[in-house]
Amino acid sequence: MTTEFKLPELGENIVKATVVGVLVSVGDAVKDGQGVLEVETDKAVIEVPSSVTGTVTAVHIREGEDIKIGQLLLTVDESTAEAAPEAKPADEPAPPAQQPAPAAAPAAQVTVASAPPPQPATAEKTPEPAAPPATPEATPPSQAELVAAAPAVRRFARELGVEINSVTGTGPYGRVTMDDVKAFVRTHGGGQAAPAAAQASTPSGTEMTKWGPVEREKMSNVRRATARAMGQAWSSIPMVTQFDRADITELEQMRKQYGPRAEAAGGKLTPTAIILKVIGAALTRFPKFNASIDLENEEIIYKHYVHVGVAVDTDRGLLVPAIRDVDQKNVITLSAELNAIAQKARDRKLGLDDMQGAGFTISNLGGIGGTNFTPLVSGDEVAILGVARGSTEPVWMDGQFVPRLMMPLSLTYDHRLIDGADGARFLRWVCEALEKPFVLMLEG
Repeated sequence: MTTEFKLPELGENIVKATVVGVLVSVGDAVKDGQGVLEVETDKAVIEVPSSVTGTVTAVHIREGEDIKIGQLLLTVDESTAEAAPEAKPADEPAPPAQQPAPAAAPAAQVTVASAPPPQPATAEKTPEPAAPPATPEATPPSQAELVAAAPAVRRFARELGVEINSVTGTGPYGRVTMDDVKAFVRTHGGGQAAPAAAQASTPSGTEMTKWGPVEREKMSNVRRATARAMGQAWSSIPMVTQFDRADITELEQMRKQYGPRAEAAGGKLTPTAIILKVIGAALTRFPKFNASIDLENEEIIYKHYVHVGVAVDTDRGLLVPAIRDVDQKNVITLSAELNAIAQKARDRKLGLDDMQGAGFTISNLGGIGGTNFTPLVSGDEVAILGVARGSTEPVWMDGQFVPRLMMPLSLTYDHRLIDGADGARFLRWVCEALEKPFVLMLEG
């Protein structure tokens, strides 16, 4: 009746996590659905629920440990479950009899961690590319020609800076698929040239100690995920940034006037909440900015929902939770949701669902300062809006200079889908909606 509880699937493309808290210990009773572990993934802190009921006889992980999907977490004696009270005396000797199970468990744990039944197959394929080096100059082209991959896959690999002949194919007869290229990028952080350049440009700790004392700090999961995502985005997406400014003088007066209504609803009428509403309307009017590119099938995916990610600065790094159905909610509702989800991000309470599904992102650094910046597009999105701090400037109006509060905006977009004229029209519409909110009623 002893059951091994292993780390279940946590979400798409999540293969490992870091233990931030063990909620049970040996001798504790657990039931199906009870939280037994808190883990931190690239995106959020998640509570892992038990799928078994019984008494914990062994805990195989500890706080701070990196664990993988399928790794052994707990050993649970199900014979102590409430389902069979009369069988309890007969079952009591079972735990001592099965006491060796925890000793055998680490062996299973090692097997899962190293887990490479498939790797011998890939290891056997490595001699194939090793043979061509006998031909010095003709090797690269002939080798590339021998790699089995569809034209769309080859193009996808080129756009990511990946040498197609460096990718191990898992398709029929070793054919390289789109998933193989993605897996290669996830493992190597981009094309072969990128890691090599990164390694060459990063001095070792030994070299730096010549000039003074140094200190090393391990990257957090969030920082590692950010580094991978930004590196991949920079190397694979041709980005253009469009700049503009919005006159928010009247809008700021209205924001202060109606702020108490938002506070009464549990929110705060910040410029970000207002921009959220404007962007929701803009994405409905300009659907191309709420799309994704499917290179494998050479298609554009238009989303019929409007979910917007909002960058939140936390002590662990930048997190981007998504606000759902922005186009269908008023500003007060959005302000309350924004306040709640930002607090969840800072309290490490975000779930995976909170971090997924956005089709566009807003990054507002106005609270910190600065005049302009160029945010990077990442994930499946094609655009991101950067908001800097507004400042009072002299503006020529009606034959004289008058003080106006101007907000700098920067729109970065994927040039594979969005042209410069599209970007200028989108950003100008956003500026006009902020300057004249009546535009939302007319066109929103």
